[in-house]
Amino acid sequence: MIITRTPFRISFFGGGTDYPVWYEKHGGAVLSTAIDKYCYITCRNFPPFFDARTRIVWSKIELKNDVEEIEHPAVKGVMKFLEIKDGLEIHHAADLPARSGLGASSSFTVGLLNALYALRGETPDRGQLVNDAIHVERNIIGESVGSQDQVAAAFGGFNKITFRPDHSIEVAPLAIRPEVLAALQDRLLLFFTGLSRSASEIASAQIKNTPNKEKELKMMHAMVDQAAGFLEKGDVDAFGRLLHESWQLKRSLSDVISTPHIDAIYEAAREAGALGGKILGAGGGGFMLIYADPAKHATIKERLKSLLHVPFKFEKGGTEIIYNHE
Repeated sequence: MIITRTPFRISFFGGGTDYPVWYEKHGGAVLSTAIDKYCYITCRNFPPFFDARTRIVWSKIELKNDVEEIEHPAVKGVMKFLEIKDGLEIHHAADLPARSGLGASSSFTVGLLNALYALRGETPDRGQLVNDAIHVERNIIGESVGSQDQVAAAFGGFNKITFRPDHSIEVAPLAIRPEVLAALQDRLLLFFTGLSRSASEIASAQIKNTPNKEKELKMMHAMVDQAAGFLEKGDVDAFGRLLHESWQLKRSLSDVISTPHIDAIYEAAREAGALGGKILGAGGGGFMLIYADPAKHATIKERLKSLLHVPFKFEKGGTEIIYNHE
């Protein structure tokens, strides 16, 4: 039996420049961090005493004899990619809900790949897990996905991730002093809007509109280095104000990224003292990140008391095998 633990992520800057339609021409970059909320995958060879060859437990229970019959898209895609013929039992559990802007789908795919490779005695490096996950999600499942979530899930840490036109990816941990990183973490609040959405559908609309948003995306790309520079200098409030500017650009990329409900949440936080923030992931719902001085947090939480506040910490590690027993 194998159990993997794979972190979710928060993306601060550069989202939208990690789609091939953009970085194949212009290059792209994001600034993101893994967080201490996880996807857990348990895998084992399924004993041959049952009627079904494969048992998959997620929000439903699937008992299947053929890979083509599997409903869970990532399980089906990974098993087809790895050409798995033997029976499997797969269980999924997570700290936070899917379709919420924290890269949960890619965390699942990366974690499942890590588990199934381990089950057959193989140890892929993190770069291979990234490339395999991107291939499964984009080419086998057919989703409109970027390339940042798979990197954050596989590598973990607080990184600048660069996407080159030739599809090569560079992962560069930021040189941030521990006290600066702690100060940033102390100023961030995470709220669940209560809205779930299909990231692929939101992303499809943004991708379609990309040729008309070149100016905005170039500005968002440039903000990655600006934000990294602020953190390396220790100016966390400048980082927070830049989050606000970035969110204004991001919400202009498509009319489905924000909603009146999301706008009202953000404006309430700003009125209560927030310097910046953003909806996480593709948009349309999920989690909202707020940046504010800790002295303002109580007021902001009171203004947003109808929302679930989720405490979190930055996570240094990426996907890992936490149990391996033959």
